[in-house]
Amino acid sequence: MGLRNVWIRTLGDGLVRADQVTGIDSHRTPALTGKPSRWLLDVTLTVPAGSGNADGWDVAELHRTLAQTDWQPTRAPEELAGLLHRLRRAKVAGVVRVVPRDGHIQFDFTPFDAAEQDTGDTLPSAEQVRSGS
Repeated sequence: MGLRNVWIRTLGDGLVRADQVTGIDSHRTPALTGKPSRWLLDVTLTVPAGSGNADGWDVAELHRTLAQTDWQPTRAPEELAGLLHRLRRAKVAGVVRVVPRDGHIQFDFTPFDAAEQDTGDTLPSAEQVRSGS
């Protein structure tokens, strides 16, 4: 099953399929007049995005924001990569939700209804997925 049936909820763009993620990073936005700088947790997807005007066309990587915080999400990229690895090995289907909470990023996994899956596999609990067991 891999990660084809695992989806990640973005901050404002719905769901992205986890097997399309090619990069995970956190970075700070610039401060704008009247708006403070923020930290973003982003994923880069395999799908290119293009935009253009009268001067030409530009194609770049497609980024989707998973969380926005006032503090640096220090280990969040590594923790999300580890969770995706464990989910791939567990052969599950469901949605990863990114929750900024108390100065850190929490990743919650909600499996789809087991009755909708025809794999016959018993789904691990959210705690089993987090711990890798």
